[in-house]
Order: sequence, then C-alpha cells, then structure tokens
Amino acid sequence: MSRLDIGIVGAGFAGAAAALFLAERGHRVTLYEEAEKPAPVGAGILMQPSGLSVLADLGLLQGALERGSRVEGLVCTTASGRKVLDLSYRDLFADWYGLGMHRGALFELLHGQLPLRGVTLVTGASVQSSRLTRRGIRALGMDERELGEHELLVVADGARSALRRAVPEARATPYPWGALWFVGKDPERIFDGSLQQIADDTRTLLGFLPCGLGPRQRHETPLVSLFWSVPVTDLDRRHFNLGRWKERVLELEPRAETLLEQIRDAEQLLPASYYDVVMPRFHAERLMFIGDAAHATSPQLGQGTNLALEDARVLAACVSASSNLAASLARFSGQRLGHVRYYQRTSWALTPFFQSDMTPLAWLRDAFMGAVCRFSPTQRIMLTTLSGVQNSFAGTTLPLAPIRSRLAAKPE
Repeated sequence: MSRLDIGIVGAGFAGAAAALFLAERGHRVTLYEEAEKPAPVGAGILMQPSGLSVLADLGLLQGALERGSRVEGLVCTTASGRKVLDLSYRDLFADWYGLGMHRGALFELLHGQLPLRGVTLVTGASVQSSRLTRRGIRALGMDERELGEHELLVVADGARSALRRAVPEARATPYPWGALWFVGKDPERIFDGSLQQIADDTRTLLGFLPCGLGPRQRHETPLVSLFWSVPVTDLDRRHFNLGRWKERVLELEPRAETLLEQIRDAEQLLPASYYDVVMPRFHAERLMFIGDAAHATSPQLGQGTNLALEDARVLAACVSASSNLAASLARFSGQRLGHVRYYQRTSWALTPFFQSDMTPLAWLRDAFMGAVCRFSPTQRIMLTTLSGVQNSFAGTTLPLAPIRSRLAAKPE
C-alpha cells in the first residue's frame, strides 16, 4: 500500500470520518472547510446499527453512547391512533438498537479527533473546482485560487457540491417537500425510547426524536428534536402562524405541550430542504465523491449520516488496498453503488406516502403498512432497511456478524 497525499473537501460527517480513517491508515490528509468556524447544521439524527458500527471502528462508539439517547424502534401512528409502522430493532437481533443524537454531539466527537490523528484542517477554504496536473489534482477556490495539490481529492461538500460538474451525467433534483425543525429540552424524557411519528393523510407528518445530551458543556439536559413536514414553498416563516401551528401539534400529540412552550418565535423553527442526487459512479479521475455530494436523498428513511459514514469506511479500505489509484476509485464505486441505490430508490418510493399532495396514498399506507410490519418475511426486510444494512432488492445485506460484534462489545 502506498501512502497518499489526500485532500478532502467538506468537514461534515462524511469528510471528517473519511479524514480519520485515511489518517489512521497512514495517509497525509488535508481537510478543507468553507466555514471559518466549522459547526454542525440541522437538528437531530438517528444513528442506525450500520452507522454505529462505523463509529465503533473509529473508537468513538462509547463517546456517542454517552451523549446520545438509545432508540429501540420506530412507531408511526395516524391522527386517530392507528399504527402505521411499529418496528423494533430487537425483533431483528436482541442486542441491536439505534441512537438519537444532536448533530453537534457527533460533530464534536469527530472533530475532536482530527488533530489527535494528524489531520490538517484548513478553514475558510471554499473549494469551487479542481484541475488535473501531471502529478495529481489541484483544489481551486474562488477565482481559481490554488489551495493545494494532492494525489486524490475526496468530495464531501454536500448535496449542492460545485465539484460534481466533473461527472456530467450526475443530476441533483430538489424535493418539493422539506421540514421545519426544533431541538428543545425534554427533562422528563417524555419522548425517550423510540422515534415517534404521527401522519395525517400525506400532507401532515410530525415527528419526535430523542437526541440525548447534545455537545458537552452546552447541553446537560435531555433533548428532543421535533420535525414538521411542509412543502418547500412554506419554509418561509415570515407568514407562519405560530399559535395555530401549536394548536395543531397539540391535537396530534398532547404530550408536546412542554416542548412547545419553549418555542416563542417562528424563527426558532429551522427550515430544511432536500435534494435527490444521482450519480452513475462515485468517481472521476483523481476525484472521489462521498456522502450527500454523491447520493443525497429524502430523509424519510433517516439514512443520510449512516450512508456517509459507511462511505468513509469503504473509501479508506479501497484506497489503502492497492497502489493503483484508478482501480481503487472504481472499486469504491462498485462496492457502494448497490447499497446506496437501494436506499435512494426505496426512499423515492416511500416518501410520497408520507410527504406529498397525493392524499389517496394515505389510505393505502394506513390500510396495509401495519400488516406488513407484522408479517415475518416483510418485517425482516423492513428492519434490515431501517437498520441501514439492506444492500439490494434481492435481499442481500451488509455483513451482519461484524456489526453485531461491534454493538455487543463492552466498552473499555
């Protein structure tokens, strides 16, 4: 294995994890971040067994468990209380679980390791394009200012990546639906234990995800992330009727009263929009794409962070396994395409049942999904999908034994 000089664009979860894996394998890593002071964007995330196993490989699982909130499963009901989804990880494996986390807590875990593992972090560096040279590839900023030259450039700068132009066949399509988020305190742990959602036809989706304690020294009270589905045309909060919205939320979930009292201004509700990014391959010459830059999708299955972390792990393994860089890049695309395509297509198919103007789909969802959850063969597929390990529509999964051993391992 040759030691490479590698540049990574974007210091989010995908970029930071890739930097740690690559540095651990002896590569020289420079991590470019556009922000002067990098910080996480967004609200709560649900770490699945697949993503937790990656954190275990990085030696960060115990730190995540200390700050996160254990999630035993997913429950989705209608406004009348009828169960649409009821999935428990233990019905797949007794020792499996998810973990609700504040984005800041995961950001803190990953970024805290960068200097310890020899990663060079360059902030205020907006990489807009790249240029091949005889010896490698240059990262270029605004006005084509040279930021650095590397043997490989890993692109992890999100769904709106400017560098994706290097793969002309790639496409990025905005979703017509987004969300409003709020992270509040839940000292009584009302929403602990599961990701809870309430769906009323296909135009109303309310969710609550326990997020643990958040970043150290900033939050020491249990947190919960509230999710409210809206068309992207309604993300502008200037005309948002906060009082009427609170009344609607309480109609759907009376236990949210204490949480809603913390929201005194509509500006506290953070808007989020989503993209569908599809690439025929995740590499070009001396370029590799990971995370949302490669395969952003609807958050309906909650897999974005988990897929990004798996990208980082596989990337490091492929790059470090051979001195032939072109073969390593092609191997990465080959190994990741099946897993990613499954989640992109499944998300594309399921999202209209929960977020769309196609209200007749709600009847099909409410009539049949509950039964599908209880039928053993389909229940297993739904659980492997939820856990982030389903690898294809043919029924294959990621290797389960290593994931089970990592989740069951006792912390040192």
